[in-house]
Amino acid sequence: MTDTRPFQHAVLDWAAGGPGEPVRELAGRLGIRTVVLLEGLSDAAAVDALAARHGRDPGAEGVHVLPMGGAMNAGRFARFLGPTGLGLRLTGLCDEAERPYYARGWEGAGAGGGPGFFVCAADLEDELIRALGTERVAEIIRAEGDGRPLDTFLRQPAQRARPEGQRLRRFLGTKKGRKIHYGRVLVEALEPDRVPRPLERLLAEL
Repeated sequence: MTDTRPFQHAVLDWAAGGPGEPVRELAGRLGIRTVVLLEGLSDAAAVDALAARHGRDPGAEGVHVLPMGGAMNAGRFARFLGPTGLGLRLTGLCDEAERPYYARGWEGAGAGGGPGFFVCAADLEDELIRALGTERVAEIIRAEGDGRPLDTFLRQPAQRARPEGQRLRRFLGTKKGRKIHYGRVLVEALEPDRVPRPLERLLAEL
């Protein structure tokens, strides 16, 4: 996979108050034309895994997948990177609850004529669990060596009344790095015809 991490480091440095010119220079040098704005690292892991399954190399195609550290940052990143800023093409993926942040960001960046962003019904983990089915997800979690933590979690009184899908979704967020790991693993386990619609549409736009 083509390494566009220098561009990401420059963007995050800008977001922390650094200069913006290195971002422009790196976008030109690396041939970046499209930026995929994602809420976090688990979303990026899923998108990267799906691209790899299809033999795609986003970096080589001028695409950078950018986890922003939260949907509330969508406006700032969209304005800086999009049509009213560096002039890059924008697309993205978000949770239903975060749609307003993305919508305002796209509007403020003048990105209404682009492909837009794609929305998960609840969040990406929910989409993947529904696509795979709860039994298959539990099997995958156990195969990854997390069976004992899963059983401990499921025995907690607060979890017993929840639907199975919600319990699995909550479990994926109980340990740092777990959502990132399973963002990749669950995508790799998908049957070709079971890719969640938001992910499928996003990949088609890249």
